[in-house]
Amino acid sequence: MTRMPYEEALALTGALERLASFDPHIAGTPPLGIALPSSDIDILCETHDPAIFADHLRDRFGSMAGFELHARPELKAVIGRFEAHGWPFEIFGQAVPIVQQQGWRHFLMEKRLLTLGGDDLRDRIMVLRRSGLKTEPAFAQTLALSGDPYAAILALEGWSNDALLTLVRERG
Repeated sequence: MTRMPYEEALALTGALERLASFDPHIAGTPPLGIALPSSDIDILCETHDPAIFADHLRDRFGSMAGFELHARPELKAVIGRFEAHGWPFEIFGQAVPIVQQQGWRHFLMEKRLLTLGGDDLRDRIMVLRRSGLKTEPAFAQTLALSGDPYAAILALEGWSNDALLTLVRERG
């Protein structure tokens, strides 16, 4: 069974409107075109009061199938999960501006790499993702990045597009 496009599921939940006061941003694999059947829709939010954010999630999404909340005190974050319209959703709220959140930074870096690397890079990433690797490890392995894959992806942020293109061509 084919599920609806993530954009439709997102629109039907009204999630962005319901989260408008928390500067919601869509991230993750669906907008990158590298989603698997198990992929979720990730929404990143900025909140400086985890308790208020948790109450907001409970109020706006608590009736959704499989709704659950998790606190991540070490990150000053709250994560809400639920399912709707054939998709799992994960809403991540942290007391950090979106542009500084690691999830957003990974997303932007992966988007840049895929834009530069095109279908060939996307295909190589998908082979590894289908074999069970998560997104960042798949990128790191494809591009022969050493060390922690999450840190290695972020280490590319300051690279020029020309330097990234060379990396993709030589290793990807």
